[in-house]
Amino acid sequence: METPPFSELGLRRELLEAVDGMGFEKPSPIQAMTIPPALAGEDLVGISQTGSGKTAAFGLPILNGIDVGVKRTQALVLCPTRELANQVCEEIHRLSLGMPGLKAVPVYGGAGYDRQIKHLKGGAQIVVGTPGRLIDHLKRGNLKLGSARVVVLDEADRMLDMGFRDDMDTILSEMPRERQSLFFSATMNREVEGIISRHAREPRLIEVEQEARTVSTVDQAYYEVRGRSKVEVVSRLLDVDEARLAIIFCNTKRVVDECTEALLGRGYSVDRLHGDISQHQRERVMRRCREGAIEVLVATDVAARGIDIDEVDTVFNYDLPYDPEDYVHRIGRTGRAGRSGKAVSFVFGREVHRLRAIERYTRQTIRREKVPNQEQVEGLRSDRLFESVRDRLETGKFLSYDRYVDRLLDQGHTPTDIASVLFTLWREETAREGEAIAEDREPAEGVKGDGKKKKGKKARREYPVEDGYTRLFLSVGKAIGVKPKALLGMLYQDGGIPEGTIGRCQIFPKHSLVEVQDEYADALLEALADVKFRGKSFRADHDRNV
Repeated sequence: METPPFSELGLRRELLEAVDGMGFEKPSPIQAMTIPPALAGEDLVGISQTGSGKTAAFGLPILNGIDVGVKRTQALVLCPTRELANQVCEEIHRLSLGMPGLKAVPVYGGAGYDRQIKHLKGGAQIVVGTPGRLIDHLKRGNLKLGSARVVVLDEADRMLDMGFRDDMDTILSEMPRERQSLFFSATMNREVEGIISRHAREPRLIEVEQEARTVSTVDQAYYEVRGRSKVEVVSRLLDVDEARLAIIFCNTKRVVDECTEALLGRGYSVDRLHGDISQHQRERVMRRCREGAIEVLVATDVAARGIDIDEVDTVFNYDLPYDPEDYVHRIGRTGRAGRSGKAVSFVFGREVHRLRAIERYTRQTIRREKVPNQEQVEGLRSDRLFESVRDRLETGKFLSYDRYVDRLLDQGHTPTDIASVLFTLWREETAREGEAIAEDREPAEGVKGDGKKKKGKKARREYPVEDGYTRLFLSVGKAIGVKPKALLGMLYQDGGIPEGTIGRCQIFPKHSLVEVQDEYADALLEALADVKFRGKSFRADHDRNV
């Protein structure tokens, strides 16, 4: 669809300058169709998929009508998740750079009240929040909606799916009758129609038709895999692709936990998100994703809503979703910002029928692939090593070890044998590192306080302990066959601590270092006092080197 420039949509000069500064050349279809009637004060229903630019579609009209001189709530935006609320608020801040005095505040559960109350009572003109916390502030008298002239329900279908219907009705009923209502949803169903009919005045329907409901830059494939083989297959595919970040979607919290523990046991840097994860843990996981500290995130659909990370290379449907729309939302996590991405689905037996329903819904064919065998995986890894060595040789960026090579040549070894042994040693060391570190894939080397490497005993890397975590020392290690999966299983089962409370775990030849949330550290040490690992007693204490 060819769209007119932003300058022809009726926006204020400072908003046009902000849009230009953000690099937008032309509005997206939903923006071009929504902004003019929204500026005219009409109630609207916008049907558009995630990533279509709907935040600016309602954000620009809202900002266009804000009086920065009035320190009262003039616009309210409802979102299903705290992540989406933050994302919308950040976008509004970027769009309002030319409007000094404009204040927008995100309001959601799991965060402290004091800061939110301060902003609400300080006269924030735009409030972006989740239904539960907004109602809480309404009941406490912190949020006043008497001056609100516009309300937006962003991802209305998701809020209804999450059980917020009564909350949404309550909030909308607290607002002035003479207001503008803007509803945005990926789908139109009976529940969405119901809330629109109760709270909108002859709304205009704006729907952006798409030839395909999935991103064209996403390569989609599926593998026929039995349930018990999924961990092995996903491991092989992770090794083949070496994605910077992959998201694995499961249908239940139990499968998320099982998949996470299995991948930890295989040496991957992995973390999880599901409904039992606290807000503090969730923020920590998201921070680690953005910092590149983990390579695999395992999540349920509900827990993953609102995640905004552009650098996702691969999405795995470990469990095929029941709703084709959930498939679209899942794979929409990759292939963003012009990048290419991959979507991989595991299917077996009658699930093929669900896959065909997804193909009909997305109007795209999902290619069948054959699971790579271990020999193919090893061959691809060797090819990558070969290419790395060749590139270094061609660029000349490497240190010289001529004296060692010359000594080996003098002893009668051939250059081919020497190179083959070095390749073999590298492969063996890589395998050991994968077993040694559960969450951090770097080699376990360390430094003393003066920055010099430790001598004598094997050095270890001194990672800074994350805020909110305590590092513990366990006198068991690889020498007695300790593996990450077994160690974590013992800590959770015998230690009696909740799932997800353990952070980084490093395993060395004769000891292990485990980071656990502060509030559970002492209880874990007390529980481990009489525990044996594989029949062997061990010492557990606070790490004295922190």
